Amino acid sequence: MTASWVHDLARTCAEHGPTVRVLVLATDGSVPREAGAAMLVWASGQAGTIGGGALEFDATAAARAMIGSVDDGFHRETRRYPLGPALGQCCGGSVRVMFEHFDARTAEALWSDDPASAVVHSLADNAPPQAHSGGETGTPALEKAIASVNAGGTPIVVPDTDGRPGWFVEPAIQPTIPVYLYGAGHVGRALASVLAGTAVDLRWVDTDPSRFPEAVPDHATPIVAADPSIIARTAPEGAAHIVMTYSHARDLSICHALLEHGVFGHLGLIGSATKRARFRSRLTALGVAPATLDRMVCPIGLPSLKGKAPAVIAIGVAADLLERIEAQRHSESEPTRRVSLA
Repeated sequence: MTASWVHDLARTCAEHGPTVRVLVLATDGSVPREAGAAMLVWASGQAGTIGGGALEFDATAAARAMIGSVDDGFHRETRRYPLGPALGQCCGGSVRVMFEHFDARTAEALWSDDPASAVVHSLADNAPPQAHSGGETGTPALEKAIASVNAGGTPIVVPDTDGRPGWFVEPAIQPTIPVYLYGAGHVGRALASVLAGTAVDLRWVDTDPSRFPEAVPDHATPIVAADPSIIARTAPEGAAHIVMTYSHARDLSICHALLEHGVFGHLGLIGSATKRARFRSRLTALGVAPATLDRMVCPIGLPSLKGKAPAVIAIGVAADLLERIEAQRHSESEPTRRVSLA
């Protein structure tokens, strides 16, 4: 499952008319959201968030003013917000925000035959953004940024030859992390709900279709499998797995499949320290090496949360999972050159 902001933009323009995409272009110091955070604003509504309360309120007003003043077509502006002096926010940092006005025609023109392409926004002129799958642009730094984003990298501001921001490069499809959740019981349902709105592509596995709620969240794909361990063995490399079925025997078979397969990013097993000890003993008897067993996390969640209610457990598990995903992303991301907000 992927989330294409290009598709969302085209759909919004078709349904609501001219729309402004408001995007955090660059940040300095303590700020509410990261570069790449965006929202869509149209005359009677909005979707998404750039965070910050007063920042978002002001940016929304500016976007609606742009809709009222710009003729049909594309138009770009950028604004710098010193959050403390300008908006009275205690963050204290600075944010440069980009406003891009689209109508149905210009939004549709942005869509590429290759929706996985990087999107390049020129910050030096009013040219509409363009999708790039790679190739020569005449600017090596821009070509490198496009290649990085197309390979799954984070959004990048590319300086021009004078060191000023020249281009902003971002993915057309927001990257997501595949997470396999085994079990659609009370805690599984609570966890699926808590993960809504995060960068998680949830594949929700159970043996019985009736165990899923009537309304499965949009970010989750239900998978019915008589033997969930088969799903575990065929999951993509680097995926995270959270195991919480109604059966200890089934939990064991899923963990065994993953540990034997060995290409997962994270394996979390619901349960106590006693359950972990028993599983380690049984998995050792099945031939799993001690070093491999150490990759299985059990108990899961936040030890500081003592509540046993499904919602409390889900919050702890989600927080721990997102922290691990964020750490993995930081370890894999390539450092990029810092560009002044001035």
